[in-house]
Amino acid sequence: MELGKQIKKYRSELMLSQETLAEKVYVSRQTISNWETDKSYPDVNSLVLLSEVFQISLDQLIKGDIAFMKEQIKMEDRKEFEKLTQVFGILFVSVVVAPIPLIHFLSYAGIGIWIVLAVLAFYVSILVEKKKKLFDIQTYKEIIAFTEGARLDEISKAREEGKRPYQKVLLAFFSGIMTLIIAIAFILLLK
Repeated sequence: MELGKQIKKYRSELMLSQETLAEKVYVSRQTISNWETDKSYPDVNSLVLLSEVFQISLDQLIKGDIAFMKEQIKMEDRKEFEKLTQVFGILFVSVVVAPIPLIHFLSYAGIGIWIVLAVLAFYVSILVEKKKKLFDIQTYKEIIAFTEGARLDEISKAREEGKRPYQKVLLAFFSGIMTLIIAIAFILLLK
């Protein structure tokens, strides 16, 4: 990050000690030291006060950090999306695999547990879909590109948009077949 260097540079140019600068922005000397060594980052109010003390714009003060901040936000979004998809995957598999054993061993309580799992899976799937719309990703190729921090070019994006309806139909079809296969397997195992 560049902000620490910027604070130190402008403080030195004005020949201010850390203590004097701290008084002007209403923080402790240790806080100024932490900012200059990138151990912490000033809040918005402190950034405004620093820009006033140094008589520069906020853009000048935080130059170089904007790209870093954007990258951090992207990384956080990708991590959150990956966690949501992992949770959804686990819940989906649980909803598909769990009904027969739950009902067989726990009877009505098993049905209740399965319903709770199904509701949770549905809720998490809604969250995943909201994230996909927010990041404008729908197809598998777009999702993979997003999780790797990349974007598809316009031609690839147009091709992927053309595949979306077919992928949703195929996904529903294969999900139904997998559910049927698992159900038959459990019926055969329980005989």
